[in-house]
Amino acid sequence: MATNQPAPVILIDDDADLLKATRQTLELAGFAVSAFSVAREALAGLDAGFAGVVVSDIRMPEIDGLQLFDHIVEVDPDIPVILVTGHGDIAMAVKAIKDGAYDFITKPFAADRLAQSVWRAAEKRRLVMENRALREAAEQAQDSLPLIGQTPAMERLRRTLRQIADTDVDVLVTGETGSGKEVVASLLHRWSRRAQGNFVALNCGTLPETVIESELFGHEAGAFTGAQKKRIGRIEHSSGGTLFLDEIESMPPSTQVQMLRVLEMREVTPLGTNEIRPVDLRVVAAAKVDLGDPAQRGAFREDLYYRLNVVTLSIPPLRERRDDVALLFGYFAERAAARFRRPMPAVPAAAHRHLREHDWPGNVRELAHFAERFVLGLEDAGHAEGPATAESDAAMALPERLERYEAEIIRETLGRNDGDVRRTIEALGIPRKTFYDKLQRHGIVRSEFSR
Repeated sequence: MATNQPAPVILIDDDADLLKATRQTLELAGFAVSAFSVAREALAGLDAGFAGVVVSDIRMPEIDGLQLFDHIVEVDPDIPVILVTGHGDIAMAVKAIKDGAYDFITKPFAADRLAQSVWRAAEKRRLVMENRALREAAEQAQDSLPLIGQTPAMERLRRTLRQIADTDVDVLVTGETGSGKEVVASLLHRWSRRAQGNFVALNCGTLPETVIESELFGHEAGAFTGAQKKRIGRIEHSSGGTLFLDEIESMPPSTQVQMLRVLEMREVTPLGTNEIRPVDLRVVAAAKVDLGDPAQRGAFREDLYYRLNVVTLSIPPLRERRDDVALLFGYFAERAAARFRRPMPAVPAAAHRHLREHDWPGNVRELAHFAERFVLGLEDAGHAEGPATAESDAAMALPERLERYEAEIIRETLGRNDGDVRRTIEALGIPRKTFYDKLQRHGIVRSEFSR
């Protein structure tokens, strides 16, 4: 639910005059109201994507408010339901609260009492919908930037993640841009007992100093100019789950002081109030610089670094784990082919050479984009064979140039035949033993060409 749009409210009451008056009250309070006199009509347009609140009278013909509540729970138990009751219905309303209804209001009620309850319920629903979107984004990140790799460094990283995931220890993740820091944070959350809680991500480098404090700590209505309603901060919203702070080295110094206190005391004080709220917090912070190095740390507080540095995980860049590049490329290319509904093209020798020799400064993210362009036919697979390559060929002796040319032919033929030995041998017209001798001499790994 976008915060700059009025929160939707479904209002149900069989009393036409009360329905009209309540609708006007809620619309004046800033809500987008859909009014119904029959519960069945309201249910017809209700699904799990509804981003607002349901307000219903209890005593109605056909489907009463309690039966309506039961139906809504089946659609989505997280949709807030506020029941409007007469004095004789209070016992039923209390039972509904125990069963999960958000609130009940007795008739006659003050307009402000209803509006405040709906505001709180709408805020809760907003957080639920935001959390679902974050989980979906985290799953997409996991799918698009998986922690794939067979090198010892990646195996150690996965093993360490499994060991610490189910603890409440705070973690600092370091790695270059695009190396998969959010994937690591997401796995720590999903592999832990906190997986039922919220995974809340915030990039400290994308928010101005005037906004980041409100995002982190929340605020009360009127806390500052433009704060028209209460907002729960990311820290409090992540209580019971995981808070992921990306690019934490970009956090403003004043916010660092407040964050240090949060980490030490496990409590938060929203802007505009003196109320202290305890939080069940696990923080995973990520930095693309070495915060342990004073020269790189810059304005980042040393005491905050040591508070976060309980466990540090380092993600090696792709250039330091080249044996993983072909494996990752194959994964991304297969996914791209499925997503774009394109056949998986053969990988020519020039593309294999580019995969091996390129330093991948953008790391896994750059490799994923390269694979997508390759599948779409937008990547010039021969771009590695530019003038520099031609000049280096000219400087080689004839035997060396023949060796290089032979290796390229073998790689291209393997790629065209998806690594199938029999078809490759037939296409090259050489004996099997000779084929394997040449693989060994040129350092060609046949499995890299298999689909």
